[in-house]
This record gives sequence, C-alpha cells and structure tokens, in this order.
Amino acid sequence: HVQLVESGGDSVQAGGSLRLSCEYSGYRYSRLCVAWFRQAPGKVREAVAAIDSDHSATYADSVKGRFTILKDSAKDAFYLQMNDLKPEDTAMYYCAVETGRIRPDGWLLESTYRNWGQGTQVTVS
Repeated sequence: HVQLVESGGDSVQAGGSLRLSCEYSGYRYSRLCVAWFRQAPGKVREAVAAIDSDHSATYADSVKGRFTILKDSAKDAFYLQMNDLKPEDTAMYYCAVETGRIRPDGWLLESTYRNWGQGTQVTVS
C-alpha cells in the first residue's frame, strides 16, 4: 500500500523560508519521479517542481531561483526548500510520486502522477 505524508506547512511572512517534507512508503521500485504541486483557493492545481531518479530537477517559472526540490532516497523522502516566499505562494502543497522512467516533458504534468499526499498548507502574508 503506497502512502505519502507531507509536513512542514506553516504561516510565514513574505521573504521567509519553509521546508516541506514528503515521506513515501510502500514502493518496491527504485526508480521514482517525485513532484510538488500546489493549489490556491479558487485556482487550479499547478506544478511547482519535480525531480527524477537521476536527480534532474525542473521548476515552474514562478518559483525558479527561490525553490529547490531535493530527494533523499536513503530516507524515502523528498523536500521542497522554499526561500523568499511571496503572498502568491500561499496554497495547499501536495507531493506526488510516480514509478518508472518518466519523460521529462511529463514531470510537471498532473496527469503523470497516480499517487498523491493529502497536502500541507503554506500561508504567506
């Protein structure tokens, strides 16, 4: 049974930093593509960042230079380091995981991922 558990969401002031964590379990595959998405009230869910098993990462333009996605396979966890947070970063953040080799053009597509966490709230004021 696959499980994803996010943590680290909080309320911070603009310019601050947060580190989100996603712990995953129940996978038998060594090759995973993992990603963060977010959804603000009244908006569609959007991709934030993704990283594959080769540690190649990609980011949405809105977070480039501010956010970093990190993967720790030894701990079955990945993270989203968020710096210089802005009010427009306020959203529910979700982690997502998919197994196997994923083409790079699919890393930031919501439809790529079948496994999702429950979300962790980030509020920036």
